[in-house]
Amino acid sequence: MHVTSLESALFLADTCLVLSQRNAEWCGHGPVLEQDIAITNITLDLVGQARLFYQYAADIMNTTEGTNHTEDSLAFLRDERAFRNLLICELPKGDWAHAILRQFLFSSYQELLFEKIQHGNDERLAAIAEKSLKEIRYHIKWSSEWVIRLGDGTEESKARMNQAIQACWPYTGEFFDPAAGDPIEMSSLKQPWIMRVATTFEEATLTYPADCFMQTGGKSGKHTEHLGFMLAEMQYLQRAYPHATW
Repeated sequence: MHVTSLESALFLADTCLVLSQRNAEWCGHGPVLEQDIAITNITLDLVGQARLFYQYAADIMNTTEGTNHTEDSLAFLRDERAFRNLLICELPKGDWAHAILRQFLFSSYQELLFEKIQHGNDERLAAIAEKSLKEIRYHIKWSSEWVIRLGDGTEESKARMNQAIQACWPYTGEFFDPAAGDPIEMSSLKQPWIMRVATTFEEATLTYPADCFMQTGGKSGKHTEHLGFMLAEMQYLQRAYPHATW
């Protein structure tokens, strides 16, 4: 159980942390102040979720391996190949349509995943999932409203949403790929996720995309070229000044 729980905790923590870092790039750059604050709050929610999963992973490693890991060491002192996040989360922030669509696609998946985890056998993962679901449901509400607003808006906003779909869609198949340490049977999430996304796309007058080649590898540590650059920036202070404290 410890190995499975550790791999699950790291997958969930890395995914939340990497997406929070990407969303944080919007701080001070949102289209209006209210939405700038909204995406910053979502970023903080994801950081909070990542912290809880990292704390659990550190406890498992310290107990079973005799190490001295903390949430900070797992976030700031691991190399690119050690990260297990979904590839979609590490893609560059793109424009507002890209950020909105990615958040909607991910949060719709995350809610389904956490609803299953909260009823699973791992009590600590279940508690974190249960605590996070209220936040995730707000993320879905906020991002889906923007998908509809942009998709059913002006000619330019619809075009940008369609461009975002083309950019993000090839990375959604990884949501449902099996991997070592999966907290649940991931394939069970695919059909309800498709139904949710299709319903929102229909309301947004967006065309549900055709099947395409899906990118995979993030869960096994094989990432796009973007993650290394992102981690170099995110981890710089801790690596340049080891054990620095405020």
